[in-house]
Amino acid sequence: MNHSTRQDHIVAMLRSHGAMSVDRLAGHFKVTPQTIRRDLNQLYEANLLRRRHGGAELIAPQLNQPYDTRRISNFDAKVLIGQAVASLIPDHSCILLGFGTTPEQVALALARQQRRHLTVVTNNLRVALALGQDDTHRIVMPGGELRIPNPEILGTETERLFRSFRADFGISGVGGVDPDGALLDFDRAEAACHEALRESCRTRILILDHSKFGRAAPVRSGHIRDHEILVTDSALPDGFENVMPETTRLMIPQAQGQELSA
Repeated sequence: MNHSTRQDHIVAMLRSHGAMSVDRLAGHFKVTPQTIRRDLNQLYEANLLRRRHGGAELIAPQLNQPYDTRRISNFDAKVLIGQAVASLIPDHSCILLGFGTTPEQVALALARQQRRHLTVVTNNLRVALALGQDDTHRIVMPGGELRIPNPEILGTETERLFRSFRADFGISGVGGVDPDGALLDFDRAEAACHEALRESCRTRILILDHSKFGRAAPVRSGHIRDHEILVTDSALPDGFENVMPETTRLMIPQAQGQELSA
């Protein structure tokens, strides 16, 4: 594990546990305490952590980051997830695609894989633009106000639109995942959108990169068990395997195009 990947996992563990000691982190990653201290120093300088006696704790953000900032965060992981999800979608499908940066990567992958004759219902302007270049697709969007600077529309019109369909697939991200498997969003409008999407499809696909595990957000937005398929980019962090239901298929795409299932 390189230092950048290890730092990502350190942040995920602190989101889950709240605070951890240097010795415990060193034991988990099987490296020296000096190596962990170097990682923590870089995370302190990035203003992601605060120091505690003998360890560190996470500085919990109060608001989600702007869309364009999130768009490049964990970019490679989101591309892999997008490619894996697109491979599940056959031509002539009806799909609901939610807001967020990972659903955008699903849309871009569908375009690259040259899916045809899709009916795409979305409140994500980037999704609509990515798939609107193919005139075999039908793109359906809600009315309402664009949530500037985010390229998305939330509210009752979006919820009503999603509920008016019975789609083959519903694809959505999430703000964070609690250690008990609860899904979290940053406001009630986001949570209501995800609820409407999940209620309106036959196969529910949850997409999230590793940084979402243990990430805090204030509004409950369902549970992992509400989905038939979970697609993420790495093995589940410690403890999350225990809340993964047997009824949910776990997909972990690899750079070589292979898939690990658990």
